[in-house]
Amino acid sequence: MTAIPLPRRLLAEFLGSAFLAATVIGSGIAAQQLSPGDTGLQLFENAAATAAGLFTFILMFGPVSGGHFNPVVSLVDAKFGGLPWRVALAYIPAQVLGCIGGAITANAMFALSAISISTHHRASAAHLFAEVVATLGLLLVIFSLARTRRGNVAPAAVGAYIGAAYFFTSSTSFANPAIDIGRMFSDTFAGIAPASVPPFIAVQLLGGVVAIALIRTLYPEITPEEAAEILLPHGADGLGERPFATEQTSTSN
Repeated sequence: MTAIPLPRRLLAEFLGSAFLAATVIGSGIAAQQLSPGDTGLQLFENAAATAAGLFTFILMFGPVSGGHFNPVVSLVDAKFGGLPWRVALAYIPAQVLGCIGGAITANAMFALSAISISTHHRASAAHLFAEVVATLGLLLVIFSLARTRRGNVAPAAVGAYIGAAYFFTSSTSFANPAIDIGRMFSDTFAGIAPASVPPFIAVQLLGGVVAIALIRTLYPEITPEEAAEILLPHGADGLGERPFATEQTSTSN
């Protein structure tokens, strides 16, 4: 049986975050080219690609790292004891760098400048409130499934939630500080202006705080062992002491 060391987990978080950003930004670029002048259809195409991508990326990388791809998810997981704080804090740079790399990759795939700083300002009061709601809902989905032992449906549930939240939130549901930063580097349909990023991150963290309180209220018995298996099992302490074979067995149950 082979343990999963932290460097492999960080690589999984980096790659998953890169694929996520490339999907969000690349599908936005494609939607603009395929459906010019129809913003509603562009958003639908962007949302559908992102939802499907999230489902597959969590399946791809979740057995290695848990498939977080999101600093707020990692921090809340650490709060509930699913990851040590040192591991959650190690995940965050990998997630941010992955999202930046994914943005650059998306630009390059569509023959655009590798880096183009977005001019799409989004930080209105309505958008910021929407990001609190979007982040709160995402965390409730993830941790309620872990608490009720339905983690096998988490990849599909997370993808479905984000796809829906593209439409029921005015901000199109970023819900992820790493993707905020990555999307700065593409002046395209899915981009966000640098000035909008700090308030987005602040309200997403606020959404995480509210989520912690609600999760503790709704599921007061949540344990570190359950938190350690959000999305897909990734080891009790995030460092690979749990054998990979055991993780695979628990995923299939």
